Amino acid sequence: MSLPSSVRLFLRDIRIEHTLFALPFAYVGAVLAARGTPTFTQLAWITLAVLGARTAAMAANRYFDREIDAVNPRTANRALASGALSPRVMIVAAVAGMILLLVAASQLNVMCLALAPIAAVAILAYPLCKRVTWGSHFVLGAIDGLAPLGAFIAISGTVTWAALALFVAVTLWVAGFDVIYALMDREVDLSQGLRSIPARFGAGPARSLAIGLHLGMIVLLAAAGAFAGAGAAFYLGVALAAVLAWYEQRLFGIAKNLFVLNERVFVSNMVFSVAFLCTTLGGFALRR
Repeated sequence: MSLPSSVRLFLRDIRIEHTLFALPFAYVGAVLAARGTPTFTQLAWITLAVLGARTAAMAANRYFDREIDAVNPRTANRALASGALSPRVMIVAAVAGMILLLVAASQLNVMCLALAPIAAVAILAYPLCKRVTWGSHFVLGAIDGLAPLGAFIAISGTVTWAALALFVAVTLWVAGFDVIYALMDREVDLSQGLRSIPARFGAGPARSLAIGLHLGMIVLLAAAGAFAGAGAAFYLGVALAAVLAWYEQRLFGIAKNLFVLNERVFVSNMVFSVAFLCTTLGGFALRR
């Protein structure tokens, strides 16, 4: 296989385009800390930190789950599970991602650099969590929540109530749609002894919990805006979060195919994250 083909296969396997899913909320954290627009240099290093962390996380996940993925019909065609890529590729990618995260953190401030190893350990530990606890959804949520928290620290050099509210909001947000995502693998998880909320409690309770987590996110986003002194436009984004929860609840009733359901949930959540960044920017720009 040629190098360009291998690179394309690797990028497809780690879903590099999904970085756009997490990045907007990192920028939200930066905007809340700056109470406006951070500098281009700050945003550039935050972007590289998120890119490094996400690359490391996805590579580690693919590496540790390669045998599990190989027996799951949904994931058997992944590059590592199918043997199209060597496990060494993911090891190298995980190490490179960690290095990029640490370098970017060192260019932001001392506190970011001191906290970066915590994120690194969490990233490497997450793929193993589903083997021991159904709470793995919340571990994933907290890892993603570190992006806006880290971005907030990168700008302010401190942690405030606004930063903590945003961190918990993103934790609940990601955990909620990860529970929905896990519905697709419920039977496989049960057969392999893997832990997830759908496998432990059933599909119905899992769907209710996912909506409940997203309702909790709405409250915490509103709290983050209040603590940060955001303007009225910010709360349009909070209203969009409520629309998102309503839409997900409606999808549960009309989408009979779990794969279609998850595709629609993913797209709607990605659109929401970008829209929320826009309303956050408006919440400070229009206040002046």
